[in-house]
Amino acid sequence: MRTITVLGSTGSIGVSTLDVVGRHPDRFSVHALSAHRSVERLAEQSLRFRPRQVVLGDAGAAAALRQRLGAAAAAIEILWGPEALCQVASAPPVDVVMAAIVGAAGLPSAIAAAQTGKTILLANKESLVMAGPVFLEAVSRGQARVLPIDSEHNAVYQCFPTRSDDRGGVRRILLTASGGPFRRSSIAEMAAARPEQAVAHPKWSMGRKISVDSATMMNKGLEIIEAHYLFGVPSAAIDVVVHPQSVVHSMVEYVDGSVLAQLGHPDMRTPIAHALGFPDRIQSGVGPLDLTQVGSLDFEPPDPVRFPCLRLAREALESGGAAPCVLNAANEIAVQAFLDGQIRFTAIAEVNEHVLVQLAATPAPSDLAAVIEIDAAARRAATAAVQDRSR
Repeated sequence: MRTITVLGSTGSIGVSTLDVVGRHPDRFSVHALSAHRSVERLAEQSLRFRPRQVVLGDAGAAAALRQRLGAAAAAIEILWGPEALCQVASAPPVDVVMAAIVGAAGLPSAIAAAQTGKTILLANKESLVMAGPVFLEAVSRGQARVLPIDSEHNAVYQCFPTRSDDRGGVRRILLTASGGPFRRSSIAEMAAARPEQAVAHPKWSMGRKISVDSATMMNKGLEIIEAHYLFGVPSAAIDVVVHPQSVVHSMVEYVDGSVLAQLGHPDMRTPIAHALGFPDRIQSGVGPLDLTQVGSLDFEPPDPVRFPCLRLAREALESGGAAPCVLNAANEIAVQAFLDGQIRFTAIAEVNEHVLVQLAATPAPSDLAAVIEIDAAARRAATAAVQDRSR
C-alpha cells in the first residue's frame, strides 16, 4: 500500500491520476488533495477518496469547501495557501507525490517533496524548466526519485538505458509533437486565431494553458529543456518530430542504428499508471492499441518559421543562466494575455523573445529564492510587453 498526495487534483492530470488510483484500492491510499478554486470537484474527490488533508488557494475557497462537505469535513483537515501545499507534499506518511500544479505555482511544493525524499511523479515541467539545477540538487540531497509524467518524457524513460555513465549508446532523443490545431495554418490565419481555436487540441484533452502551449509548440520547447535535465542529454541530441496521430509518444535512437519507441493511445492514464506502479505494470483503464485501425504513422519536421517558440526554447537552454526561467515566466504571462483577449496569438512568441533579450544577462539562480525573484522580474517585463502590444 502506497500513500499518495495529488497536487492539482482537479486538473486534467489530477483527475486522470485519481481515475487510476481508484482502480487499485488495494495499492494506494490518498493522504492529501489540492486545488486552487475548484471547490465542487474537490468536494466530490474528497468524499470518494477520504483524504486526511486538502489544500485550496485561499481562505474563501477553503470555507466554501468546508460548507460543501458538511459533516464529512470533520474528518478532513482543510488548509489553504502555498505553505500548506509544501506541508502536504512533505508530510511523513506520504510515499508518492503527484506534482500536477500547472506553471510556476507548482515549484515550491515539488521542491518540498524532493527535499523530504518522496517519489515525485513529475507532471509540472516548470520545476525543471525554471529551476533545473536547483530542483535536481534538492532531489539528490533528499534522495528522492523522479518519474516523468509528460507522455513524451515517460516514453523516453521507458526506452532509455539504465546505464548512466555513457548514456548507454544513446545518439539522440526524438520528442514527438502532434502539431496542435494550427499544424497546417498560415501565419496570417494564426495571427487571427481566437482562444477557442487554440485550445481545441486535435488529440489530447488538456487544460487551457497547456493547450495553447501545444498550439504555439512552446510545450515542445519546454520539453526539450525538461529532457535535458531529466536524461543528461545536450540540446544538440534532442530533436522534435511532428507526428499528428499521437500514437508514438517519443523515441530514443542508439548509435547502432536502433530506434526504440513507446506507443499507445493519447491518454494520460497510461504514463500515470506506469509511474504509479513502477517497476510493476498496472491497469490504467486505457484500452489496447489496434495498429490495424491506426493504419499509418506519419512524421514530419516542425516549421521553425510558423512556430518560433520552439527556437526560443532551444536558444534559452543553450544560453543557460536564467534564460529558461525567464522564458517560462514570460510565456505564462503571454499565454494568459492571449486567453484574455489582450494580444493576438502570434504575439505570444513576440513577448517571449522580447523578454528573453531584455533579461539575457540575468545570472543563473542558486536557490529557490533566486528562482522566485527571476520569475517575478520576467513576469513584470512580460506584462509591460503585453501592454505595449495591446494599446
